[in-house]
Amino acid sequence: MSVQVRKVVSYVEKTLIEGGKAAEKPLVMIVAAAVIRNPWADKPFQENLRPEILAAAPPLGELLVGEILRHAGSADAIEAYGKAAIVGTSGEVEHASALIHTLRFGNAYRNAVEGTSYLSFTNTRGGPGCVISIPMMHKQDEGLRSHYLTVQTCIYDAPAPDEIVIALGAATAGRPHHRIGNRYSDLKELEQEAQAK
Repeated sequence: MSVQVRKVVSYVEKTLIEGGKAAEKPLVMIVAAAVIRNPWADKPFQENLRPEILAAAPPLGELLVGEILRHAGSADAIEAYGKAAIVGTSGEVEHASALIHTLRFGNAYRNAVEGTSYLSFTNTRGGPGCVISIPMMHKQDEGLRSHYLTVQTCIYDAPAPDEIVIALGAATAGRPHHRIGNRYSDLKELEQEAQAK
C-alpha cells in the first residue's frame, strides 16, 4: 500500500430500543477508520497535493470499504453512508480534505454499495481522542430524512500531530420510529400553501 497506515479501527453500534419503544428493525451504524501518517508532514507548504492524493486515496478507499462491508455483511445491507477526516495539529485541514474529497476515494464506496448520493462529510483538525463525527444520508435518495444520521466514535491515541484519521460510516436502516416526514412532503406543503394565497 502506498500510504503508511499505523492502525485500522472499527466501531459498531446496534440500537434496539429508541424512545422506550423497540425498533421494528434494529439500526446498526458502523465506522471504519484508518490512522495514517500525514504524507505532507514535515514538508514546507505544498501547492500541489495531487501526487499524494493519487498515491493514497485509492488504497485507503479500498481498505475502508472492505472493513465496512465486513461488518455490514453485504453491500445491500448498507442504506446510508458518509465520510470524515481529521488531521493532526501539525497539518492543514486541506490535508484531511484532500484524501476524502476525491472521486478516487469516494467512488470506491459508492460503487461498492450502488450509491448515487454524494457522501456527506466532516473534515477538521484535532488531537488524540477527538470525536470522529460522520453525518450520513440515504445512499440513493438525499431527501429521505429518515436516514439523516450521525455516527460518532474516537480513537484515544489518534490523530498524532503528524497523522490523519480517514473514516467511512454506514447505517443499515433509518432512525427507528422516524416521523418527521421528508423533503418531498415539505415541498408539496409549501407548494400548496403558495397556491392557496
